[in-house]
Amino acid sequence: MKSPFKILFLIFPFLFVSGSVFSQNNQAQTQLKVKQLVEKKAEYNRLTNGEMDGYRIKIHFGADRDAARSIKSKFSAKFPEYETHEDYQQPNFVVLIGDFKTKLEAFESLKKIQPDFPNSFIVKGRIKA
Repeated sequence: MKSPFKILFLIFPFLFVSGSVFSQNNQAQTQLKVKQLVEKKAEYNRLTNGEMDGYRIKIHFGADRDAARSIKSKFSAKFPEYETHEDYQQPNFVVLIGDFKTKLEAFESLKKIQPDFPNSFIVKGRIKA
């Protein structure tokens, strides 16, 4: 009769080798999945031009282009940390600020700028990712 130690001594190398092979196979599958996800993300960005749904703050809209540019430069001087966007939405020139992923982020910024721009409000739109 064989002792239990001899049996374990014979079985242990087999389990170690099979575990090692399984681990390498699992790692290869994980790398393949990561590569596929990166490719999907790149394709999505190509299709959407790097934009996604989000929020901006509208600080001005009106028919006068000069007034819109004046508001934009006034805002940029007061709040340089926010990116400003000038857009034409027929028949108005619109000044939008920020690229916020959530409405909460937009709301926090709105509270900071409302004392200087009291008519500003949050709008939903396409933002840079």
